[in-house]
Amino acid sequence: MRDTVRMLELAILGFLFDRSLHGYDLRKRIAALTGHVRPIADGTLYPAIKRLEQAGLLSRETQPGPTAAPRHMLTLTEAGRAELRRRLAEPHELDISDENRWFTLLAFLRHLADPRRQAAVLRRRLAFLEEPSSFFYEEDGRPLGADDFADPFRQGLLLIAHATSEAELRWLRSTIDAL
Repeated sequence: MRDTVRMLELAILGFLFDRSLHGYDLRKRIAALTGHVRPIADGTLYPAIKRLEQAGLLSRETQPGPTAAPRHMLTLTEAGRAELRRRLAEPHELDISDENRWFTLLAFLRHLADPRRQAAVLRRRLAFLEEPSSFFYEEDGRPLGADDFADPFRQGLLLIAHATSEAELRWLRSTIDAL
C-alpha cells in the first residue's frame, strides 16, 4: 500500500509542478497516467492531497466554480517543488524496477533540470534492465526464455517483454548519450 501512495504522491507533485489544478482535473490526469493499471479512488487521492498539504508541499485555495459549487485549486509550494526534485533525483529501488512506478517517475523526470542528475536516474534503470531476468526460472536460478517453452502464451509473454525491454534499452542508451 505504501508503494502505491508514494507513486500517487509523485504524480500529484508532478502534475502540480506546471500549473494549479483542482482535485477533479488532477484525478483525471493521474487516471490517464496510471489508471488502467492502478485506478485512483477518491478515498486514496484526497487523503494523499491532505497529507501533502499538511506537510506544506501544496496549498489549497477556494475559488468560485464556473457554474455552481466552489472549487479547491491546488498549487505546489516551493517546498513541494523541492520535494518533487528530491524524489526524482533519489528514487527508491522499486521506482526503478517496477514498470508502473518507473513510468510515473519518467513522466516527470524533465522537472529535474540538471541533465547529469537525469542521466544518473536513467543509468540506474539501464543497469536494472541489463541484469538477466525472466518471469520464469530454472530451479538453479537461470532465467527461462521464450524458446524454453512450448506453451504459446508463455512464449508470447516472454517475446513481448523482451521486445519491450530491448526498445527501452535502446532509448535509455541514446538518451543518456544525448544528456
